[in-house]
Amino acid sequence: MQKKKLPVGIDDFGKLRREDFYYIDKTGLIRDLLNNWGEVNLFTRPRRFGKTLNMSMLKSFFEIGTDRTLFDGLAISQEEKLCEAYMGQYPVVFVSLKDVEGLRFEEAKKRLIKIVGTEAERFRFLLDSNCLSENEKEKYRALVALEKGQYNMDDMILTSSIALLSSLLCQHYGQKVILLIDEYDVPLDKAFQHGYYEEMVLLLRGLFGQALKTNGFLQFAVLTGCLRVSKESIFTGLNNFDINSIVDVEHDEQFGFTDSEVQRLLEDYDLEEKYGIVKEWYDGYRFGNADIYCPWDVVKYTKKLLADPCAEPEAFWINTSGNDLVKRFIDKADKTTQNEIERLIAGEAIEKAVRLDLTYNEIDASIDNLWSVLFTTGYLTQKGRAVNGVYRLVIPNREVREVFILQIQEWFKVCVAGDKKPMHAFCQAFLNGEAENIEKRLNIILNRMISVLDTKAPDDKKENFYHGLLLGLLRSEAEWLILSNAESGDGFSDIIIEPEDPDAGIVIEVKYAPDIAGLDKACREALAQIKDKRYDEKLRNDGRTKVLAYGIAFCRKRCKVVCGRSAARENKI
Repeated sequence: MQKKKLPVGIDDFGKLRREDFYYIDKTGLIRDLLNNWGEVNLFTRPRRFGKTLNMSMLKSFFEIGTDRTLFDGLAISQEEKLCEAYMGQYPVVFVSLKDVEGLRFEEAKKRLIKIVGTEAERFRFLLDSNCLSENEKEKYRALVALEKGQYNMDDMILTSSIALLSSLLCQHYGQKVILLIDEYDVPLDKAFQHGYYEEMVLLLRGLFGQALKTNGFLQFAVLTGCLRVSKESIFTGLNNFDINSIVDVEHDEQFGFTDSEVQRLLEDYDLEEKYGIVKEWYDGYRFGNADIYCPWDVVKYTKKLLADPCAEPEAFWINTSGNDLVKRFIDKADKTTQNEIERLIAGEAIEKAVRLDLTYNEIDASIDNLWSVLFTTGYLTQKGRAVNGVYRLVIPNREVREVFILQIQEWFKVCVAGDKKPMHAFCQAFLNGEAENIEKRLNIILNRMISVLDTKAPDDKKENFYHGLLLGLLRSEAEWLILSNAESGDGFSDIIIEPEDPDAGIVIEVKYAPDIAGLDKACREALAQIKDKRYDEKLRNDGRTKVLAYGIAFCRKRCKVVCGRSAARENKI
């Protein structure tokens, strides 16, 4: 039996169903929304968790003239009374604000105008409506003109555009309008990044105020976004507001994939043996009472496995964003926060009081606000129920853990290894045989940095981390040739260095000690290995006679350095 196509990047419900793509049924959202809806409903979830597809599904269900066959066999089709009362009964206005951005406010405003105009263009039949006056049709023409790139309009017209379109549709059909606004907070995010936040707040406050607060032609509205932006910033005076976030039990399984849904998907594609890998990498999010996988990751990895059964998992979700939030968080981290990040990476939970509503210009006001934003945007998730507003936060899965490690490494390159003057002194200490000086400087660096070690990793993996750390530091000396795991003598030396001085050479062997008391022994073993394996042979074959050998042992954030001198070809170290 031929397998259905996997819908990577397809967020159009109609296309997905008509072209027979694989679909995990989320139409229960329609039932639950109708059974318990507010006039304005806001759903906040991290990016790539199916918000846009669900909004497209709502449009396909409610809109007049819908193709009812799209819902054949789905859960909502069993709700016969609801389908009879609501399916295909309403005019629907659907705008996505995900592309409202620009380096300047005017650029972003033009994009917003274009989006509103494009949506208005869908209803060109209003020009022939017997229910509208010529004056009303003229107002409609002004909206359609936006789609043609005629942007010379004042903010008053723009802010009233969605409310105007609602009134025209309501008069034409004799039925109130359902309004869908997807990614409502993206314009605020982009404005915050590029320095025109207050201007965008004023514009959206006017647009949303008229569309949601004073719109007598509105049946109900649904908004989606990543952040629950403070009501006081853009929803001032809006009392008919029903907010559903990642901590709420209602609708908790309707964005993202549940464990049973993932298992069924893998079975459908004969990939059951990959369940453990998929769970390790892409599970771990907690929405309400539900254990949730990132759907973008699951579908992307499944499709990759179908092409290559040996394919390794990748950070698909992480790679759809610049991850600026994690970067800002790590850049701002004080010593206490650094310790908390280490604990998170090691798999521990950190208890934090979380604010679920913020304005974007509050994000950088304190490290506590950044903890809150990391939680609401999916970089952290909850473990267990909150007590008095305090949440036990954890990194959800291996994919997100990787982004924390990557940003820590970037921070290290800039803040530690990129500090040229102390790094030059550090490298010169290696050249001069100053073991105590090297040890002192390394211990200071280790104390400054955020550890990214997996405490459950075997010792040789920990050695790899410290090996990489040393390489990063030593490569700050641009004129040195530094070789890692190079073949020399009877084996492969951890690090071999050829300095500018043609007579000089350095050999380094790295060890990990299980406890601080074992550092001295590990250093002696490292030096003995250099001698026994003749790791200095490559340097001597190049005519380098002044060879220094270093045994360096690490244990968590402590190290020991021992230097052995090799002055003769007999390799006496």
